[in-house]
Amino acid sequence: MHELVSYDSDIFLKLLIHLGMLRFITLFTVVSFVVFVGAVYWVGDILTKPSRVETGSPPTDLGGHTLTFRSGTGTILSGWFFPGISGRGAILLLHPIRSNKREMLPRARFLIHEGFSVLLVDLQAHGESSGERITFGYREAKDIEAATEKLKDLAQGEKIGAIGISLGAASLLFSGDHSSFSAIVLESLYSTIDEAITNRLQIYLGSPGSLLTPLFLSQLKWRLGISPDKLRPIDFVSQLRVPVLIIHGTEDNHTTLLEVEQLFAAIPEPKEFYRVHGAAHIDLHTYSSKEYEQRIVCFFAHYL
Repeated sequence: MHELVSYDSDIFLKLLIHLGMLRFITLFTVVSFVVFVGAVYWVGDILTKPSRVETGSPPTDLGGHTLTFRSGTGTILSGWFFPGISGRGAILLLHPIRSNKREMLPRARFLIHEGFSVLLVDLQAHGESSGERITFGYREAKDIEAATEKLKDLAQGEKIGAIGISLGAASLLFSGDHSSFSAIVLESLYSTIDEAITNRLQIYLGSPGSLLTPLFLSQLKWRLGISPDKLRPIDFVSQLRVPVLIIHGTEDNHTTLLEVEQLFAAIPEPKEFYRVHGAAHIDLHTYSSKEYEQRIVCFFAHYL
């Protein structure tokens, strides 16, 4: 009888341990899931938070001045304008995400040297411009429209061109009416927001990272009020009726060369494709300064 009681006690103890382990595993799984989802939404918050910094005054040696003007979204935009040689043309410079007008100065310098008038602008929620969130080109498109009108006033009678990089390129496309431009450069442009997010997740997490894409896309609607189908540059390029130069690094995994080739195929003529061989998702001007400057200057000199 004593042995039977001992045997039953052992079974009961093991059962308690088993139930305790199940409870622990369940609790651990739930907590891990909550932490994981929280981390994803925290990253989403970081990606859309403003990237405002003081950019200071424009370089005195270039003869420019600071200006502010209002975007169609109500945000106050900060810019620098550098007048050029009459009849040479005017160019709008649009920075990539989490950047600002000061980081576009190296491009401005060689363009100013060639006689172009140049307007650099901080897109909303960047640099010294106001704005609550980064919207991957959607609301920034109104900044482009306002900046274009401002450049028309500053460089009256000049033909206008633009260089948009990443966010700047998408914003330029989403701005709608491109009849004000005589030539456009689209650099390191993403094809669709779905692919842009998936590519970045796979870079950092490997192939399984793509499984998280829906979690990030779901934030666009409730955080920014934007559906993913509004952030598809590939749906807009076919509407361009202006000469276009596409610039992209051949080793860019944030937006693959195949995706950009599909973008390029959808653009009407006249168009050019400058592949920066060996370059990843980096500053392509810094990577290949001499060739980059030659291609840009020749393109704008021809059309402006």
